Amino acid sequence: MIVLHETDQLDDITIKTTTGTPLDSARMPLSQNPLGKVPVLERSDGPAIIDSRVICRYLDARANARLYHEGETLWSVLTLEALAEGMLDAALQMTYETRLRPEEMRIEAIVDGLWAKIDRTVAMIETRWMGHLAGRFGIGHIAVGSALGYLDLRLDARGWRTGAPALAAWYEEIKARPSFVATAPPADA
Repeated sequence: MIVLHETDQLDDITIKTTTGTPLDSARMPLSQNPLGKVPVLERSDGPAIIDSRVICRYLDARANARLYHEGETLWSVLTLEALAEGMLDAALQMTYETRLRPEEMRIEAIVDGLWAKIDRTVAMIETRWMGHLAGRFGIGHIAVGSALGYLDLRLDARGWRTGAPALAAWYEEIKARPSFVATAPPADA
């Protein structure tokens, strides 16, 4: 959604809202993505595109927006995007563990292990990636900002900002960007 806003393509897309979980996939777009994951981008000229990173790359190319930097910087951008995706994956698994699994079946060690992945990634961004995030806006900024927004939404009590003051300050600035404001989930989501 942020890429759609940033590339002025929002009016070119029809948004269909869906819900579901691995335990209730009936409302998921299974005919387009048998994995039952969202987002899915249906195209009139080819098969549906799945996975946020692939969809973002497609939308960027379609608009010639250059959110993916060229040359040697591309590898840093893709790595930062992958780190953010990894944080999101771990956070989603934590959410499933605490929301979908009955309390007597939850395994706290799994939740702690997933949080450790997030914590290490936040620490790495704080120590190695702030220079990149201070540079030209691109997909790395969108990916990291989106991941941190999800942490705030679902796992705020874990306190990702602890030990990451530069990243926390950067996030306060990026989340005020119009594309982030327009796509922020409601507080009760």
